[in-house]
Amino acid sequence: MLEQLGVRHELLLPDAEEDAESLEVVLKKEAPTAYVQRVTGLKLDAAVARLKRRKLPPAPILCSDTTVAMGRVIYGKPDDARDAARMLGELSGGTHRVLTAVAVQAGRRRFEALSSSRVSFDELSAAEIRAYVASGEPMGKAGAYAVQGRVAMHISRINGSYSGIMGLPLRETALLLKAAGIQL
Repeated sequence: MLEQLGVRHELLLPDAEEDAESLEVVLKKEAPTAYVQRVTGLKLDAAVARLKRRKLPPAPILCSDTTVAMGRVIYGKPDDARDAARMLGELSGGTHRVLTAVAVQAGRRRFEALSSSRVSFDELSAAEIRAYVASGEPMGKAGAYAVQGRVAMHISRINGSYSGIMGLPLRETALLLKAAGIQL
C-alpha cells in the first residue's frame, strides 16, 4: 500500500525472540479507540528499539494497528476457527467500526492519526460463516475478516476509508508522512 503513495520502504520485522502478539493484549475496560492507539504506540516503540538494536541508520518508522469494534467490544484476531465463527456471527446483520491507528516516528518527533470507518454486513447464514472460516481467510485478521477478500460479497455498506479497513489508511498515512518531512 505504501507503493501506492510512492514511498520507498523496507520492513523492520520483529526478531524471533520478540513476542509481538503480547503487545495486542486488551486491558480491562479499555475502550476500542484507546486500545488501538496504545497498541500502535507500543509497536512503534518496539520498532524504534529494534532499529537501534540492529544498528541500522536512522530512518522514519511507520506502524499501524487495526481493530474491529461493536460498541465497547473489541474484536481482535480470532484464536481459532470457532472463535472466528463466533465473531462473524456477532458481526452478521449489523454495523461495526473499524479503527486503524497510524504512527510515524521521524527522529525525536512522533506523528499519530486515527481512521474510523463503519462496515455493515448482510445477515450471514451459519453455512456462509462455516464456508468463510473454512477458507482460512479470517485467521490473523481483526474481526475475523479481510475486507479485500471473500467476505466482500456480504458487505452491504462502507462509510469511511477502505484502505483503513484493510489496515493502512492511505490518506491519514500520507498526511503523517508529509508532516514528518517525507516527500510523496
